[in-house]
Amino acid sequence: MKNLNDYNKPTRPIKVLQFGEGGFLRGFVDWMLQKLNDADLWNGSVVVAQPIENGLCDMLDAQNCIYTHVIRGAEGVETSLIDVIDSCVKPYEDFDAYLKLAENPDLRFIVSNTTEAGITFNEKDKFTDVPPKSFPAKLTILMKKRFDLGLGGFVFLPCELIDRNGDNLKKTVLQYAKLWSLGEDFINWVEKENVFCNTLVDRINTGYPKGEALDLDYEDKLVNTSEFFHLWVIETDYDLEAELPFSKAGLNVIVTKDALERYRTRKVRILNGAHTSMVCYALLSGIETVKECMDNEGMHSFLKDCLFEEIIPTLDLPKEELLDYANSVLTRFANPYIKHYLSAIVLNSVSKFKVRVLPSVLEYKNRFGSYPKNLIFGLSKLIEFYKTGAPNDDADVTEFVKTKSLEEILKNADLWGTDISDMGEEIKNANPYFR
Repeated sequence: MKNLNDYNKPTRPIKVLQFGEGGFLRGFVDWMLQKLNDADLWNGSVVVAQPIENGLCDMLDAQNCIYTHVIRGAEGVETSLIDVIDSCVKPYEDFDAYLKLAENPDLRFIVSNTTEAGITFNEKDKFTDVPPKSFPAKLTILMKKRFDLGLGGFVFLPCELIDRNGDNLKKTVLQYAKLWSLGEDFINWVEKENVFCNTLVDRINTGYPKGEALDLDYEDKLVNTSEFFHLWVIETDYDLEAELPFSKAGLNVIVTKDALERYRTRKVRILNGAHTSMVCYALLSGIETVKECMDNEGMHSFLKDCLFEEIIPTLDLPKEELLDYANSVLTRFANPYIKHYLSAIVLNSVSKFKVRVLPSVLEYKNRFGSYPKNLIFGLSKLIEFYKTGAPNDDADVTEFVKTKSLEEILKNADLWGTDISDMGEEIKNANPYFR
């Protein structure tokens, strides 16, 4: 069997720093950049920074940062080798190697996907930490070195599923600049020499196809799978297509000055909201994948009720557009080629619920005078899962939800953004676990 280390990998200038090495970025951004290179529309590569202490960089390094991406759906199967990643750095092991990236004059773009919990301000982070805990703190230190070297700024393309992700990243960087007294000149450089884009991403990436035999003549422990559908909406006044000509490569990338919110609301509330509403309920029911949810009559019915009876009625977009998109989501969830494991979706479910589902719950109550029974049941199952299952979340969040009473959990505005304790009786009525 061939070895990926024997592959004649092209050498290209490193133009992108990517925070995150998981399946999503590798099957979305890196796949798109590969398309640009393959079409001779761009000549660049990516260096990956592992944003947390444990990750996949060792596995990437072991196969020369090359991996296979497989797209499957009703349209057929498309397999490609992705060689756009040049190398990896691990700030927790070698912070100096991470900071050295600032010296590269070719480095132009910074991409990230650190989940909804990633773009946060932690006042305990220090400029002298090696490294600081939060992603924006690590980024601020890198930017300060870039500034000190007299080099140009970056174009930021954050992929975290939070509202105005670019604006929030910029705000957090400036908070660290002020906390650490990095000076007005640096603050002005951040403001004027850098472009922070707000973005929306939409593609179901499902990671390694566990238990499946792929027809490859080489070993690849990082095979990544996805659906064909992809959408990247990027809001900016900057002429991004001049540097990254996505449209010329036939990619579904929309660069817009003002239409992001419409696409974001539709996607986050419907597609991501559907995932988060059902994931803990499904795991507690012994279901492992999204496709199995679609094949399970009770779970499928629950999901449809969440979408069509409780989420769509809270949105002000054209009804036919919402119905079409919701039906397309159900079709995508039922893709027979995709094994989208719920164990991957359940990561950081509390912060995801706050962003993806809670706005629908609160707006439903505002419009109709009562809480939506299915979404409330989904919340009850989330809390039950954190108490009895194996949640994958920040250790402090996991411990708090596991050990505190239902009332204390719902009152914690740090978790939900507001006190939602008035949902307590609804949750008790919905779920026998809390009675």
